[in-house]
Parts: sequence; C-alpha cells; structure tokens
Amino acid sequence: MARKKQEPPEVVSNITVENAIIGFRNFTGKESQFNRAGSRNFCIFLEPELAKTLESDGWNVKFLKPRDPDEDPQAYLPVEVKYLSYPPKITLITGTGRQFLDEDTVNILDWAEFESVDLIVRPYNWELNGKIGVKAYLKTMYVTIVEDELAKKYRDVPISGTAGDEESTWEE
Repeated sequence: MARKKQEPPEVVSNITVENAIIGFRNFTGKESQFNRAGSRNFCIFLEPELAKTLESDGWNVKFLKPRDPDEDPQAYLPVEVKYLSYPPKITLITGTGRQFLDEDTVNILDWAEFESVDLIVRPYNWELNGKIGVKAYLKTMYVTIVEDELAKKYRDVPISGTAGDEESTWEE
C-alpha cells in the first residue's frame, strides 16, 4: 500500500517581530524589475534560527547571496501589504504622536528613515498545482521614524496649507 506524502500542518499563528529590520520597501506598489505594478510589499530580514523555524513550517523564506564568500546567506521573508479583504493597521510614530497610515498615505514609508519597526504578519496557507506554502501578509505595523533636528525644531508650528493649494494662507 502506497503512503501519502505527509503535508506540513497548516500555519495558523501570526508572527510578531519587534525591532524588525526591513528592506526592499515598496509600499507604493511601483512597478520595477522585481515587482509587478500595484503590488505593495517589503521584506523582513530574519535571524538564522527564526528563518529555519519558519522555513520548516512552510513560510516563503528566501535567501540573499552573500557578497563575501565567508558570510552565510541572509534569510528574509517577503511580506505583502494588501488593502482588500483584511487591510493592515499601520501606525507612524513621531515626536508629536501617532498617525494611522492608509492606502493613500502608506507610500511615505518607502523613503522614511526608521528608528524602530514592530510588526505582526499573518499567514495565508496556499495550495496550487500540488504545491503548498505559506505567504506572509502584513497585519499590524508600528513604525517610529527618525526625526532630524529641524523636524524637531519646527514640529509645533501649525501647518497652514501646501504651496500651490488654493486654500493656502500664503500672503502676497
């Protein structure tokens, strides 16, 4: 009697990463050599032990080739940012408080300098053409940005409008 190939158990637990190091940021969803238009995403760089655990559970862990042959490959987890069925809760933390980022404002994270990133990703178990895996989707993210000395100096000055805005209070 032939035995069925044993499939890994379905992943149901979210992953929480505090002080995450993220890269390959594309919160805008800009088309590029490595990204289709409209696909918002980033990756989390993983410590070796966490990478090994996630990979054995079926998560889509990938590895960067090292630049130095004496170094180990760097593990990372690609994370999708989708606003359809389960939109993520993304909070920007600054010296003046916190601001929720939505589909129209999340693009500022593409170029911001981060002091810290805490996040939760949720699993999506998939099966296609006999293959199975777990894709990571952003659930929650708190991003504290680095503010330079001028941003700190002028943080309490009220915003009166935007240059070129008809409602701007610029006087001639």
